[in-house]
Amino acid sequence: MMLRIKFRKYGPVRFIGHLDVMRFFQKLNRRAELDVAYSGGFSPHQIMSFAAPLGVGLESNGEYMDLQVHSIVSCPDVQRRMNAASVDGIEVADVKILPRDAGNAMASVAAASYTVRFREGREPDFLGSVSMEEALADFMKRDAIPIVKETKKSVRQVDLKPGIHELFWEDGALHMLVDASSGGNIKPAQILQALLADHGETLKENALLITREDVYTAVETDGSHRLVSLNDIGMDDMAYAVYLDSLETENRRTIDQKGAEA
Repeated sequence: MMLRIKFRKYGPVRFIGHLDVMRFFQKLNRRAELDVAYSGGFSPHQIMSFAAPLGVGLESNGEYMDLQVHSIVSCPDVQRRMNAASVDGIEVADVKILPRDAGNAMASVAAASYTVRFREGREPDFLGSVSMEEALADFMKRDAIPIVKETKKSVRQVDLKPGIHELFWEDGALHMLVDASSGGNIKPAQILQALLADHGETLKENALLITREDVYTAVETDGSHRLVSLNDIGMDDMAYAVYLDSLETENRRTIDQKGAEA
């Protein structure tokens, strides 16, 4: 049985890296006395994966870990056990059971949503003459938003425009929904740097307070793709029971059909 665990990461904990988060959850799962499944081989490890690991310094209301277990009492029981064994700054928000044909968290990621605020005193200078709403409207009218993207292996120019699904200003913050797939993976700071460059500015040091709100996968419906929260892929206890009943019914139907054909 594979569980999808949604958790929040905030406060000082946001400054620990992904490997430390993985080690933390390995210990948390043991303290919570979960019936975790382990890999085989000489050095067995807990079977778990994370969706789009969060960058150091960012807070999040929507992180995801897939965890394989042998059994559970219920999803709320797993959530209660994990939160009782956790620390300030990491809070399990929801636990769902994945259907058997669901992709793992890492491979499923297509997009992510963020809330971005400017620290006091580090706001863009152009806001003295142009509103953020006007600046964003002009920014998104562009045919392309090219930036230079540097990796460990190369330096190349990429266009941010196709990967920006939503971008708007509300309640003193930028809200964005952007590509987070392995082939795209737009960072909020890249969008802000491009926006400020349009006004002859550069992003001030430590200017941004970034919170990731959720992570999404692409689901095909009627020949088109739509974005769905990773949390909407899993099922609660009751839905999972119905799902198992449907699988059992389908298995019996298949067996009966093969018997009739024989």
